[in-house]
Amino acid sequence: MPNSTVHVDYDLVANGDHITIGDATFTGDSAYPDAIGWLTARAASTGAAVVVRSYDAGTGADTLFSIDGAGTIEAVTGAVSDNAAGSPWEAQPAAPAIPPAPRGEYADVARELRGEPVSLAPAGAPALDPLRAAPAAPTSPAASEADAGPSTRREARQSFLTREEVEEPATQGLRGILARMGLRVSPSAAERAERDWTRLVSQHWPGPRTIAIVNGKGGVGKTMTTISLSSVFARHGGAGVLAWDNNQTRGTLGWSTEQGPHDASILDLLPQVSRLLGTGAQSADLAHYVHHQTRDRYDVLRSKPEVLATEQRFDATTVDSIHNVAAKFYRLVFIDSGNDETDPMWLRAIERADQIVVPTIGEAKAAESAALLLEGLHARGGHFADLADKAVVVVSKHKHDLPDAELTKMASGFSGLARDVVTIPYDKGLGADVINYGGLRPETQRAWLAAGAAVAKGL
Repeated sequence: MPNSTVHVDYDLVANGDHITIGDATFTGDSAYPDAIGWLTARAASTGAAVVVRSYDAGTGADTLFSIDGAGTIEAVTGAVSDNAAGSPWEAQPAAPAIPPAPRGEYADVARELRGEPVSLAPAGAPALDPLRAAPAAPTSPAASEADAGPSTRREARQSFLTREEVEEPATQGLRGILARMGLRVSPSAAERAERDWTRLVSQHWPGPRTIAIVNGKGGVGKTMTTISLSSVFARHGGAGVLAWDNNQTRGTLGWSTEQGPHDASILDLLPQVSRLLGTGAQSADLAHYVHHQTRDRYDVLRSKPEVLATEQRFDATTVDSIHNVAAKFYRLVFIDSGNDETDPMWLRAIERADQIVVPTIGEAKAAESAALLLEGLHARGGHFADLADKAVVVVSKHKHDLPDAELTKMASGFSGLARDVVTIPYDKGLGADVINYGGLRPETQRAWLAAGAAVAKGL
């Protein structure tokens, strides 16, 4: 709009999560999308964009914007003239009933206003809730006595120290647009969930943690899962993440990741184990043997797929040696495994793991292999059963034409076999020769973040 006199159609006053537009009132967590849906519907009914003057009672921000029937918001500049009611802040008359939902990105808002169900999460987002509450424990006699009242003055006194934390305003979607325009808008439930997932994967645990990526069938996404999870934890939690190709039969982790300024592999690292475990070794010394991922910030320890297994025959002792070095210099170690569940390297990696991730694609044979592995580990008892109980299963949509309902059905089949199941949408970037996490679609990155959060809960 030109920088001239502007006629205001509606006045919006925001006070936290309480919004008024004339006689219309919107409250609660959905106040902002409800209000924008209301304005979108008004614009759709008139066939032209409406101009809104918004005032935030908390910050004092005074903003002009326009919104059309498709929900498109644009900033408006110019001097404000008196509106039809005679004053910029005089209440507007009640508007007519809301017309049918407009097409566009705010159609969900209009449906919500009519009482229809609306999903808060983006399409394709995994059904994972890292904030899932544990059932309340039964009240014990000791707890009842504790509820009787404080026994000392210290217990009776309220501490002067508080841990109040102001929530950051919304940054995503419609709420983010409004926040950037000066309104104090709280994040949506979907954005709050994503923030919590980010907090979980950003943690640093006391002592190193090892995660083994396992499935006895090939071609089910083990290497893809290793790369994606390593990227999530390194991007959000910082350095100290190693992806290790623990496969002596054509392991391809090195082929799917960025190569450093050398071609070193596990074969070059093994003769240096004693020196690296010595007191004079430094973390920078590992740069001779691992390949740093400059965009995703983790390191890769390659196998040598060009060499036959008979020429690089490793055993449990080899795994112990490499793991001792990895645990000394890295806080998180992701082990990409082979397909032979009887291989001493495979078994020792499981024994060393703090958690396992079992990937599968949306294919019956791959899913059955994953289920049999979990059942087999549980039957062995002890540490193996514990790993199976808290395992995370990742079900990836490997074909674009695979129905989402089929993927969801397959994921539900792991209920009772693992602690969490996460689905990953189809993304051609996951099939690239070199997987670049930053090149994945936003919904795919969000799904892998949710998968990382599920893993983090078990560490």
